[in-house]
Amino acid sequence: MNRVKALTCIIIPILLAYAFNTKFGDTPPILKLLNPFTGFWQNAESDMISANKKISLKGALDKIDILFDDRMIPHVFAQNDHDVYYAQGYVTAMHRLWQMDFQTRFAAGRIAEVVGIKAIEVDRYQRRMGMVYGAENSLKGMMADPKAKEMILAYTEGINAYIHSLSKSNLPLEYKILDFKPEDWTPIKCALLLKQMSAVLAMGSDEFYMTNILKKFGPEITKDLFPDYPFKESPIIPVGTKWDFTPLPIPPTPTGFTDMLTGDVRTKQKVEGIGSNNWAVSGAKTESGSPILANDPHLDLTLPSIWYQIQLNAPGLNSYGVSLPGAPGIIIGFNKDIAWGVTNVAADVLDFYQIKFKDDSHKQYWYNNNWKNTSQRYEKIKIRGSADEIDTVYYTHQGPVVYLQKTQYSRANNVPIGNALRWIAHDQSNELMTFYYLNRGKNYADYRKALTYFTAPAQNFIFASAQNDIAITPNGKFPLKWKDQGKFILDGSDPGNDWQGWIPASQNPTVKNPPRNFVSSANQSSTDPTYPYYINWEFAPYERGQRINDRLAAMTKINVDSMRTLQGDSYSLIAENLLPYILPLINAAQLNATQKEAFNITTKWNKYFDANEVAASIFDLWTKRLDNNIWADDFTIADVPMRFPARDRTVQLIQKDPNSKWFDKVNTSQKETLSDLVNESFKFACDSLERKYGPIGKNWDWGKVKGTNVPHLAKIPGFGSKKLLIGGAKSTVNAISEANGPSWRMVIELGKNVKGHGVYPGGQSGNPGSPFYDNMIDTWANGKLYDLFFMQSPDDKSGKIISHYKISKK
Repeated sequence: MNRVKALTCIIIPILLAYAFNTKFGDTPPILKLLNPFTGFWQNAESDMISANKKISLKGALDKIDILFDDRMIPHVFAQNDHDVYYAQGYVTAMHRLWQMDFQTRFAAGRIAEVVGIKAIEVDRYQRRMGMVYGAENSLKGMMADPKAKEMILAYTEGINAYIHSLSKSNLPLEYKILDFKPEDWTPIKCALLLKQMSAVLAMGSDEFYMTNILKKFGPEITKDLFPDYPFKESPIIPVGTKWDFTPLPIPPTPTGFTDMLTGDVRTKQKVEGIGSNNWAVSGAKTESGSPILANDPHLDLTLPSIWYQIQLNAPGLNSYGVSLPGAPGIIIGFNKDIAWGVTNVAADVLDFYQIKFKDDSHKQYWYNNNWKNTSQRYEKIKIRGSADEIDTVYYTHQGPVVYLQKTQYSRANNVPIGNALRWIAHDQSNELMTFYYLNRGKNYADYRKALTYFTAPAQNFIFASAQNDIAITPNGKFPLKWKDQGKFILDGSDPGNDWQGWIPASQNPTVKNPPRNFVSSANQSSTDPTYPYYINWEFAPYERGQRINDRLAAMTKINVDSMRTLQGDSYSLIAENLLPYILPLINAAQLNATQKEAFNITTKWNKYFDANEVAASIFDLWTKRLDNNIWADDFTIADVPMRFPARDRTVQLIQKDPNSKWFDKVNTSQKETLSDLVNESFKFACDSLERKYGPIGKNWDWGKVKGTNVPHLAKIPGFGSKKLLIGGAKSTVNAISEANGPSWRMVIELGKNVKGHGVYPGGQSGNPGSPFYDNMIDTWANGKLYDLFFMQSPDDKSGKIISHYKISKK
């Protein structure tokens, strides 16, 4: 008995030690996490950097000064190009190492290495979409250019210098929770990060829905409900702009265009939200007489932020702005001569091709009346706690055949079975040089040169200079397509469906110094229909772009506050367009007390989606329900996924054709009218809000209903922000939804002495224990901007410097 007791006393502590030091599922290793010397306590910071430091690093070629201001933004002063990117890598890793690691692991399909078998479908999807394949091709393009090669190698070296300085105790907290360690950074990771941005901005496609719609309704109804140009539009390149080039011949349209067939297609309707705004006004419209440029890219909001603020200074370079953690250079920013920004173009640069295989071996496919060989790519996926998996992906000349059978992974619902993916992000490219030259740019010619290097994701590059030039260019590497090529799934056996070449970069649509004295974009149509090339058939809804153009046209003596106010504008053109047509249809006599009060509030509404507006909550849910009432009966069929017509077409129908057949619900015996749908939708909205938020009142305020917050990148509970009671909506200039919105707001005043202003919803540090983790969120939520300290030397007193790192060669 005593032996049993003794044995038990030995075994139980061993088992407990094993259990508390081992990660089980989502539970972190408790003892490791609680260890006072190496656990999470080490990540609690009262001050991020509280003292000056002298550091010797063997990778530095000369002395480097890194000065941190009072928001922990680094200002890097180096003596050469190598050292400026080396220091950028070092300091970015110091603040954002786990974020960089996680994002590139996700892009590469390597999450299962960290969290186990539950992430296997995520990893398969990333590999099968060709993310690593595309990154490998991009890296070839970068490494073939001496300047880009120096950038990426120096940046990688700087990251690794920081990684190698870490001890177990000062690893970022997420490594301790997820129980893994950082690995050395490699250049492919920089390429993977850029591919992930392409995936976020340019991987959407509606051709799956459109193919099913074409098969059900035929070409006439499809053309009517899904037109190639919207009813209302204010294009990026102003109407009437002359095209000063001779266009290339357009490839012929294959005869089988409207008869294309596909296999069983399952998909999920895309949601409005990935958008952005930018604009620049010439000195003719400003108080100072010099141009002002503004940019606010809309992306998913996360902690840590997708952006990292930094200033880079070296011979020939002094630039400030935001970078992507994991890639060298400044993506959006300014120097003393120019400023630049970006919004997404939404170009059609991703197509699916239905493939006919010879047999189940998938080693040959039918193309141009011949059997053509596929190639195989073997993806080795490591899985924590399980054996490795080898996933074979078959490639045609178009690209990877993503899935040969259905998968349960929800993100893959929009991928058609047995289709090859042709995607611009798979091609060799070198976007780094765009930012290398923009960061050093002095004038319009430098801006145009920089854009020739940019492939994907296509962006509306806006520009302003101290020379009083303004310009905008929807820019990327655009395939030369016949009209509507890619609107539907393509027949992979017909060579006429392949991409036939490229629109010359010099012929990408652009405008410089237009007569209206401003340029702008909000993801709307790039041009009017006179542009000779096909970029896409559908872009973002017009409302944000129209509102920006209306306001800029009316404004004079513009200053930074004018621009900041416009970035925060929450006026709804949707409400302006719809309320005069749908409010009169409400039968007030049939409303209950709550509904009548809601009707009165909405009638008096000023059409602003401000945080304290009850009517905004009512209108938002009302119009969503109305859209569903109009289209769901016709465009919802089990196992035949389709999308609804665009909001623009719906508004046109309500305004111009109130007796349209589309208002009748085909699945009911009676004939519904627009009035019936409007009344049901209004009552539904009021009843739903009352059930969820109680009696009509402050709890119905738009800010509370919308519930904007900034979650942690990996959705770790407690690491996200509080609920932010702020206004804005997806369709307003201030395009904020629950967790998507302006990821960086910037306003730059050009002139003799450039002045920058900006903010993003987060902080410089990725450490939840740091005071610089989320210190800028309230400023962002209140619609304010910080002055950006654009230092001219390490001794510049304009910056509120709290720490100075002096790096020397070891």
